[in-house]
Amino acid sequence: MTPAWEFFFGHVNYWLFTVMMMTGLFIVISRGNLVKKIVGLNIFQSAVFMFYISIGKVTGGTAPIFPVDMKIDSETIYTNPLPHVLILTAIVVGIATTSLGLALVVRIREAYDTIEEDEILAIEKDMVRAETQ
Repeated sequence: MTPAWEFFFGHVNYWLFTVMMMTGLFIVISRGNLVKKIVGLNIFQSAVFMFYISIGKVTGGTAPIFPVDMKIDSETIYTNPLPHVLILTAIVVGIATTSLGLALVVRIREAYDTIEEDEILAIEKDMVRAETQ
């Protein structure tokens, strides 16, 4: 295999994260629908989760569980569990944030009868214009 292909396949997880992140960012920036924006944020967030989990993996590492007799081999390589624990916490926070965002979208839909960003801005502009006259 050529060095270029070796580099590409050796870092394929980083390419996938980048594609996922850019897809989520594109959805957030390009769409006016508030629910689609929340979905884009979730895609972006999932890419970040996968990135942190992948950098927490140590090749040849084992779970950091010490033997019962506490005879620890100094040659044993352990995987750091901290990134995985942090991602579990981030997943819970992400679910709560998504729930809050969707609840706000429901309230916006009740108030403005739409969830399209441009229509909401037009309604707001009309309301401000009506108040100033």
